[in-house]
Amino acid sequence: MKLSTHLVSAPLHTPFVTALRTATHADSLLVEISDGSVSGWGEAPQVWKVTGESLASAQACVEGPIAAALDGLEPDDLTEALRRVQNAAVGNFGAKGAVDVALHDLAARRRGQSLHSFLGSTVDTVATDVTLSVGDADALATAAQARVADGFEVLKIKVGTGDARTDFERVRQVRAAIGPGPSLRLDANQGWSRRDAVTAIRAMEDAGCDLELVEQPVPAADLEGMAWVTDRVSTPILADESVYGVRDLVAVIRHGAADMVNVKLAKCGGLGPARTLLELAREHGIQTIVGSMMECPVGVGAAAALVSAYPTSAVNDLDAAWWLREAPVTGGIRYEGALIHLPSAPGLGVTGLTV
Repeated sequence: MKLSTHLVSAPLHTPFVTALRTATHADSLLVEISDGSVSGWGEAPQVWKVTGESLASAQACVEGPIAAALDGLEPDDLTEALRRVQNAAVGNFGAKGAVDVALHDLAARRRGQSLHSFLGSTVDTVATDVTLSVGDADALATAAQARVADGFEVLKIKVGTGDARTDFERVRQVRAAIGPGPSLRLDANQGWSRRDAVTAIRAMEDAGCDLELVEQPVPAADLEGMAWVTDRVSTPILADESVYGVRDLVAVIRHGAADMVNVKLAKCGGLGPARTLLELAREHGIQTIVGSMMECPVGVGAAAALVSAYPTSAVNDLDAAWWLREAPVTGGIRYEGALIHLPSAPGLGVTGLTV
């Protein structure tokens, strides 16, 4: 197998603003693994404020210890290859995830199967929510109406960048603008204190904002604080940045810190670890969604294929590639409103780079 890497930067059609950062481009490391006739693709996004990984660190990990670990393996040794990838380095989940997905993609292509078919599914569409970037109440309300008109039935509002009262007014105004039909979920990206979280969520509950869930209301390491919030509100709490791998999910379960968990390939290290997390959550009564970082059709396509084969408890958070003005690859998934169409072509359906 030949392993190579490609640095890409894809412009967004609208700036993506959260409590942690503002993004105008999706910057990623694409990993290509070839058997000489076909190539599998994977993606490691750069998300400094969440994973701490950079493109340079991911590239160094892929081209260094991971490439060395895979040296000499045959393309069909998927189980052994995945084991070696996870053991090649400590951490570096984005780099591991990119290689894990590329290996799965290559294996599917060698068998002439789509990736979701290779994972055991015949379902070729997956629904997603869409995120509303942080903004003032009027701008959010306008954007929310536009997204509903685009066909999205689940909207995610980014909160946590200001005081709880401001967040309350934003959410209240969005609900008033779109009416009772569409679902609303919030993502604080660790931006609230535990007390502010409870104050804000209770106010929204009392005002009839009808929230589906609130994602990561407090800092990732504060599991006691998140449990404190979970115990004091009716709205389900979703753990995101608090959970990378199995140990993190076990800690969330032991603390009773959240009702739900958001599984992301770039956080956990790929499709193999993601399946383990989804199964562990289900066994312990924790609801699930699969999410994405700011990724292109490679990373989002892999996550959508996972959802196709391993259904989650709620609509997933896979709108990242929808934000791209131009994709850095050809082929792959296609958006139609809130639906992601998975390709029938082998693997992820990605045929190459656009540049």
